[in-house]
Amino acid sequence: MGQIKAGAIAKGTFLLEKDTPFIVVEREFVNPGKGSAFARLKLKNLRTGAVLKVTHKTQDAVEEIDVEDVSSQFLYSDGESYHFMNTVTFEQYEIPMVSMEDMQYFLKEGESYKVVRWGNESLDIKLPPKIDFLVTEAEDGVKGDTVQGATKYVKVETGLTVKVPIFIKEGETIRVNVETKEYQERINN
Repeated sequence: MGQIKAGAIAKGTFLLEKDTPFIVVEREFVNPGKGSAFARLKLKNLRTGAVLKVTHKTQDAVEEIDVEDVSSQFLYSDGESYHFMNTVTFEQYEIPMVSMEDMQYFLKEGESYKVVRWGNESLDIKLPPKIDFLVTEAEDGVKGDTVQGATKYVKVETGLTVKVPIFIKEGETIRVNVETKEYQERINN
């Protein structure tokens, strides 16, 4: 545990508020001209997924959590929790899906990810900015549909639906931006 000045808080910082671990999802600094500058924070509760909005003066000390990124293999999801295994110690642990249901569309069984651990608790899963997926369902493009920028929806191996250019076919691999869930490019196998 350490103290951090509210003015030094960045997006992605892990904080302890009311004895609960949170991650900073948005932060805005406000300097009113008169009075003290303050930080307006939007925090996500890492146990429940609930969002909390708080304001701190930039000089206020806030409790920062010392977390550790642990390389972990995704084993499976049982509908309640994601199951991971530490790739060094082989220790297995669960992360409740309640605070991160969307994550199921980006986790591939057998792949390694960084799991954010705080003591014996798993708080978050760090995903790369882009992930490659196999297209498992795609309608054929309509013959003669050569309109520039024509798009369609496809489904990838994890169940995620992605809007793609009309030429993408089933069995091809596409790269998806994790934050926006948008198609980036086709990957030649």
